[in-house]
Amino acid sequence: MATALRQPQTSAAEWEARQELAACYRVFDMLGWSEMIYNHITVKLDEEGAFLINPFGLHFSEVTASNLVKIDIDGNKLDDNPYPVNLAGFVQHAVFHKNLPDAHCIMHTHTTAGMAVSSVEGGLRPINFYACNFAGQIAYHDFEGVTVRSEEGERLVANLGAKRMMFLRNHGILVMGRTLPEAFVKHWALQRACEIQLATLSMGVPLEIAPEVVAVHQRDLHRTSASAKTGAADFAAMVRKVDKIDTGWRD
Repeated sequence: MATALRQPQTSAAEWEARQELAACYRVFDMLGWSEMIYNHITVKLDEEGAFLINPFGLHFSEVTASNLVKIDIDGNKLDDNPYPVNLAGFVQHAVFHKNLPDAHCIMHTHTTAGMAVSSVEGGLRPINFYACNFAGQIAYHDFEGVTVRSEEGERLVANLGAKRMMFLRNHGILVMGRTLPEAFVKHWALQRACEIQLATLSMGVPLEIAPEVVAVHQRDLHRTSASAKTGAADFAAMVRKVDKIDTGWRD
């Protein structure tokens, strides 16, 4: 059972970030995206070089606002949290938080659909509505083993380039956002695209959507999703569902 920690002495902005991130872990678990005690969602704080990460050893369903661990870019704890931090999560997330000013929130998962699509030649294909959202916007990084070596960070950043979504080949999904709700809704749609691709390929030869149609789809989609508040309503709806199950994440 997770240890109850006292509410940290933090600024109002940090406590808000802690609650939003804790809620996100619970939403991921509710949606079936947890993976034992592994995988990570991180959020950058206003404090220079600081970000929040889940305590290693706890399931997503046990994460609360107060037991999130505050660390710096070098992996040093910035609070008295007794939980350790998973090295694989720190190395991967820290390099992006350090090098990408707009990577406020970073999400990495090992969902079945995400790992499956990352493990096939061609990756995500433009064969469904959600996949068309991301055509031309996804980077790929070849599998190098568990991400615990700092030198891989340079290759991760180089392969990502100007994109903010990546398939780690044979590994899973990596999504970034200017806000947590933006990253959430991108992950949700990318996960749906992967699930539908799996279902489609199990039935036969898929119908690929023409590039010119994809371009029209993306143009029209961005008319309603270009705001900095992208994903806010979607995420709020999921938090309301979580609250009907358990409000303990708020502590």
